[in-house]
Amino acid sequence: MRPLETARLILRGFEPEDLEHLFRIQNDRDAMPLAFFANDLDECRTFHEMHAAQRAIVGFAPWVVRLKATSQIVGWGGLLIDPFEPGWSIEVAYFFDVAHRRQGLASELVQASLMHGFDDLAMDEIGAFARPANTPSIGVLEKAGFHFVRYEPKLERNRYLINAREWRMRQSV
Repeated sequence: MRPLETARLILRGFEPEDLEHLFRIQNDRDAMPLAFFANDLDECRTFHEMHAAQRAIVGFAPWVVRLKATSQIVGWGGLLIDPFEPGWSIEVAYFFDVAHRRQGLASELVQASLMHGFDDLAMDEIGAFARPANTPSIGVLEKAGFHFVRYEPKLERNRYLINAREWRMRQSV
């Protein structure tokens, strides 16, 4: 898959040389208190390889997020069907290095993901999850037009949804 570019980001598929950069983010308890924490490099590798393998199965997978200006890896995310919890259908997920949060990069990634899902892949609906305490992520999702559906006790997360019609109406405003 060719990389996708936004105003400030380059979004491309996972490559093995990305692992050490992503591990530095995912092995930081301060950076990942509400998302997947990788205890070691092998656990991080499994996480990213399993997600990347979904591209061949379902036609999409999360991207490695690089800053356009520097090519620095600052996060990961996009559309996915979680290979570890596959019963929840299509969702958008993401994480960013602490130094690159609160700059609108997550919002930029989510918008690119919705555009890709609804325009390029003709998806009907996209979900997302956020822990109730993760108010910054909830803000990103609500800003993108997601609406709260319910709390999922099994995942200890709130479930959010947006459908193609809702998204297109927001784009036309």
